[in-house]
Amino acid sequence: MDSIVSSIIKQFEERSAAGKAKYGTDLDRTDLTLLEWIEHAKQEHMDAILYLEKIKQQFLQENKL
Repeated sequence: MDSIVSSIIKQFEERSAAGKAKYGTDLDRTDLTLLEWIEHAKQEHMDAILYLEKIKQQFLQENKL
């Protein structure tokens, strides 16, 4: 396994442990409906789009593009 894949796996493991510590549960939980899981995923993707736009604007500003 290459170093990038190893790094990502480690990050997933750390994120899982942090989520379990913070929320007291993990993705094996069964208390959410399919629609609730979809909403969680949608919210996470919306956050990701905001982060990408921030990074893009900062890059453009720093590089005077």
